[in-house]
Amino acid sequence: MTEAATRRSMTTQQRRGIVVLSMAAVAAILLVVTAVAGGYRINLTPSEPLGLWRIVPLYRPLAIDDLVFICPPETAEMVKARARGYLRSGSCPGGVAPLIKTVIAVAGQHVEIGASVNVDGREVSSSSLAQRDGKGRPLTPFPSGIVPPGYVFLLSAFPGSYDSRYFGPVPASGILGLAQEVLTYAP
Repeated sequence: MTEAATRRSMTTQQRRGIVVLSMAAVAAILLVVTAVAGGYRINLTPSEPLGLWRIVPLYRPLAIDDLVFICPPETAEMVKARARGYLRSGSCPGGVAPLIKTVIAVAGQHVEIGASVNVDGREVSSSSLAQRDGKGRPLTPFPSGIVPPGYVFLLSAFPGSYDSRYFGPVPASGILGLAQEVLTYAP
């Protein structure tokens, strides 16, 4: 084989490799876009089991104990949470990822924050408060009060969760839908 033929042969092999890699990249991008459009999300935070989740449309009124995906509002608390690394990057306003939390109180209910959370005088299980985050920085609990109209109070049973215990009630309008586990792993 001549040197020119060898160069042409390698060029043909290189072209085939580029075509195969390009097709694989396009397929991967299409898969991700289709998954996101279908409401699928990957949870990488310990607040709920790690893995693949789906946002399921909510065709009924919101209820206590609903596990939901919600876009947090763009408030000073959320800006601070983003700066501290509590919120991941994502598609919600402010460039953060949707949160997965459980609704524990709705408009009109009284939430009292002490060593744990009480709603209408009943203690909520797994709701103790942390004084500091994982890096030793102080956490300020939200003051007690009535959940205003159009708002919800959210919680995760994970002890290190950043939720309404610290940022208060959030607009129910930010709820994307119910959170449904698809393929998860709880360590």
